[in-house]
Amino acid sequence: MTQRAERMNAIQPFHVMALLARARELEAAGRSIIHMEIGEPDYVTPQPVIDAGIRALTEGHTHYTPAVGLAALRERISVFYRERYGVDVATRRIIITPGASAALQLVMAVLVNPGDTVLMADPGYPCNRNFVYLLNGEPQGLPVDASTDYQPGPAQVDAVWTPRTSALLVASPANPTGTLLTQQALSELYEVVMARNGSLVVDEIYHGLTYAAPASTALSVSDAIFVVNSFSKYFGMTGWRLGWLVAPQDYVADIDKLAQNLFLAAPTLAQYAALSAFEADNIAILEQRREVFRQRRDYLLPALRELGFDIPVTPEGAFYLYADCSRFTDDSYRFSKQLLEEAGVAITPGIDFGTHQPERHVRFAYTTSLEKLQEGVRRLREYLK
Repeated sequence: MTQRAERMNAIQPFHVMALLARARELEAAGRSIIHMEIGEPDYVTPQPVIDAGIRALTEGHTHYTPAVGLAALRERISVFYRERYGVDVATRRIIITPGASAALQLVMAVLVNPGDTVLMADPGYPCNRNFVYLLNGEPQGLPVDASTDYQPGPAQVDAVWTPRTSALLVASPANPTGTLLTQQALSELYEVVMARNGSLVVDEIYHGLTYAAPASTALSVSDAIFVVNSFSKYFGMTGWRLGWLVAPQDYVADIDKLAQNLFLAAPTLAQYAALSAFEADNIAILEQRREVFRQRRDYLLPALRELGFDIPVTPEGAFYLYADCSRFTDDSYRFSKQLLEEAGVAITPGIDFGTHQPERHVRFAYTTSLEKLQEGVRRLREYLK
């Protein structure tokens, strides 16, 4: 059979997955591989959350929840915004989703008509483009670099906005660069988007994983902004597949309708387990882990710079370093494959993050232990000689 939707020509796979598959093959053959390609914390879910999930299972919480999520969890997230950010978010605006990816799909589905464009940073998280393609829309990358901390600015957004532009999607902290948008920057972007009668969508899934000043939530700017968050990164619950969306009130009914049809509901056990994620004993564990991530960043950043990688901006959040590798290669994908085969170090090539100079860049993830990072740097040093 040859029939398939035309959108499949635009939707690309993660190129790093081929590298990961090859890394697994090498490991199965006895090779030692240092993994710096995976955007997943190496820690298992904290024990308080695991215990809560077990209790939910033994107590028989195995039925569907409402499509918008467990009421108690939505209420707890509302309290979390008040406690951590000093922002009042109505519980009815919070929708629990099967991961942040599902939240982004819901937002795109409620905003994008065929032919509409959605603006986003380039480099940026690759799935964002594909969520737009899925709706027969057109993602439009905004080339960003170190001069703007790899974040789009209001003048850049305003210059490319057209009548077919429906939304601007930004991330803070961003993947792959780890940079933040200040509250003032978020306000300026919001003003431009609102003046154009568009929507602002802010990805905040790495909130909690910042190493100097805390990240500002876009919800402190306006209730008319879509905000996506996740239990995967800071909370360490990747495999539980749980995220949330805070939507403007006027969109909640439509998003509820979409969730009913697309997902029915997020995993029930994960929702009950997540109720414990905000408790003081669990937050204490997460804060200890955040400090470990900071220590890893503070080791790996100068080590890579010393090797000759150009990293002009110190990332303030997430767990990534986006590095210019043009001193060593004019093809970052080939370079990544060579590092894996010859040095036993797995990293992500820039091609996964967009079309703005991807051949010059690679991403290092410090999601493995400091000891393994040190070994990875040693191998890189030997290889680059």
